[in-house]
Amino acid sequence: MDGPLLVIDRLDERPVVEQIVDAMRDAILTGTLQPGDRVASTRVLAAELGTARSSVVSAYEQLAGEGYVELRQGAPTLVAQLGGSATASGGDGEYDGNRGESDAGGGRPTAASALRVAPPDASAARANLTAAPAPSTTGTAATTATMANPSSPRIDLLPGRPSTVRIDERAWRAAWRHAAAAEIPSDDPPRFGEPVLRAAIAAHVRHARGFACEPDDVIVTAGTSEATALIGTALGDRLGARPLIAVEDPGYPNARRMLARAGADLVPVEVGEDGLRIDLLRRMPRPADAILVTPSHQYPLGGRLPVAARLELLEHARRTGALVIEDDYDSEFRHVGPPMPTLASLDSTAATDDPAATAATDAGGGRSEGDADGRRENRRVVLVGSFSKILTPWLRLGYAVLPRDEALRAAVASVRLESPSPVPGIVQLAVAHLLTTGALRRHIAATRRDYAHRRLLVLAALDGLPGAHLVGLDGGLHAVLRLPSHEAVDAVIGRLDAEGIAVARLAEYSAVVGDGSPGIVLGYAGVGDRHLADALERIRSAVLSAPTPVAAVR
Repeated sequence: MDGPLLVIDRLDERPVVEQIVDAMRDAILTGTLQPGDRVASTRVLAAELGTARSSVVSAYEQLAGEGYVELRQGAPTLVAQLGGSATASGGDGEYDGNRGESDAGGGRPTAASALRVAPPDASAARANLTAAPAPSTTGTAATTATMANPSSPRIDLLPGRPSTVRIDERAWRAAWRHAAAAEIPSDDPPRFGEPVLRAAIAAHVRHARGFACEPDDVIVTAGTSEATALIGTALGDRLGARPLIAVEDPGYPNARRMLARAGADLVPVEVGEDGLRIDLLRRMPRPADAILVTPSHQYPLGGRLPVAARLELLEHARRTGALVIEDDYDSEFRHVGPPMPTLASLDSTAATDDPAATAATDAGGGRSEGDADGRRENRRVVLVGSFSKILTPWLRLGYAVLPRDEALRAAVASVRLESPSPVPGIVQLAVAHLLTTGALRRHIAATRRDYAHRRLLVLAALDGLPGAHLVGLDGGLHAVLRLPSHEAVDAVIGRLDAEGIAVARLAEYSAVVGDGSPGIVLGYAGVGDRHLADALERIRSAVLSAPTPVAAVR
C-alpha cells in the first residue's frame, strides 16, 4: 500500500471517532480492506494516531454494530463478510472495550500495518475519510434463497433471543474447563441444585435486584417455564385441589401452558398501561390461590408496576392468602429510570397494622412473626428468574427463590423428589463459575449498552408512525408496535414474511382466544445493527403502506 489508509485531520470539526469510522468503512467498501483481513488493535492504533484508546474502541464498536468488522474477546479484529444472509446473529460482532486484542499470531497477511497516522501535512488525504453508504444485502438471489426455506428467516426478530457475541469466550471456556475438572459424581445432581450455584444465585439476586435471600431459598430450574410448572404443581399438591391462578392478559403463553399442564385453572386479568390491574384482581368472584405477574417489565406490553400498586398487590395477597409468582425475566436490562424493587423484597420489608391481613397471612400457612431483629421475611412471593435472556436460552437454566412458607417448601421438595434435577450438574457448575468470577456481571454491563443503542434504533425508525403506537421499550429486549386493526397486522406480517423478516403477532399473547389486540412484537437484541436497521426500515415501510385507515392507536 502506497500511503496511509487512515488520516486524522485535526482541523476537521467531526469527532475523531467519526473520522475513524468513516475511513475504515470506506476502506472496506472499496475493497482496500478485504473480508478476513486483520486490523490494528485498539491499543496500537490509538498510539499511532495519538488519540485516546477510548475513541478507537468506540469506533470499532460502531463498526462492529454496523456489521463491518468482527470482534471477539481476546481475538484479533477481522474485516467481516458483507454478503450473504443475516440469519440469527450474523454480522453481529462486538467488542468489550476493557480488553485489548493481540496483533501477534500467524495466518494470512494482515492489514494491521495499513492503519497509520498521516503526517501533519497530509491534509490532502481527506478524500479517504468520505463515507460510502452501506451496501444492500437484500438482493433477489438472497431473497430467493431465503424463501426456499421459509422456516429460516433472513432476519429473525422474534422476541426472546439475546445477543451472544458479547460473551467473553475465554471466560466461557474457562467456566466449562472448571466444571469438567470437577470430580465425576456417580449420582444425580442435588434435587434443589448444586450448592455452589445456589449460593452464587443468591449473591446475584442480592447484587442485581437488591433482594436479600439465602442459598437455601434458591431452587435451580430448567428456565422460567419449568419453575412456573414446578410451583403450580406444588401449589396443587399443597391445596389438595386444582389451584385457581390469575394470569396477565396479554401475557406469556408458555407460562399459561405450563400452569395448565400442572393442573391449574387460569383466570385472565386485564393489564393496563402500568401492568396488572389490581382493581380487577380484587373483583374476582373467588380469590385466586396464586397470581402470576411480570411487574418490572410486563410481558409483552412493557408496563412497569408502580411501587404503590406493588404494595397494593402484596396487601391483596396477604388478605386473601394468595401466593404471588413474580416472573423477573429481564429486569437486568432497564433503559429508562432506575430498576424497581422486586415484590419479594417489598414483601420482606413491608409491615401492616391491619390484624385482618395478619390473620390471613397466618391462615395461609406463612409465619406472621418477624425475624429476631424485627425484619419481616418474604412469605408470599416466589421470585422466578432466568439466565436465558442474560446469556443464552441454550443453557435452559433458571431459578426460583422460595418464600418463608414451610408448607410450600415441603410441597416443592416433594415434587422435586419424584424426578431428577432437569439441569445437568456440569451446566450448573459452569454457570456458577461465571457468576463467582464476575464474568456474568461484566457481560450484563456490556450487553446493556448494546441493547440501549439498539433500542434507540427502534425508536428512530418506528416511533410516531401514523396509525401506530410504539410501546414496551423502557426495558428488556423487545418492543410492541400497536396497529389500528387486525387487517393492518395481516398486511404488515404478510409483506414482512415475503421479505424474510420474522416478527410475532401481539394477538398470540392474549389469554383469551380471538380477543387479542392488533399489533406486532419484535425483538431487537439478537441481530446486529446493520441488519436491524434493514429490518426496521422494512417494517416502517410495511406499516405506512398497510391498507388501513390512518387513526391514532390508544
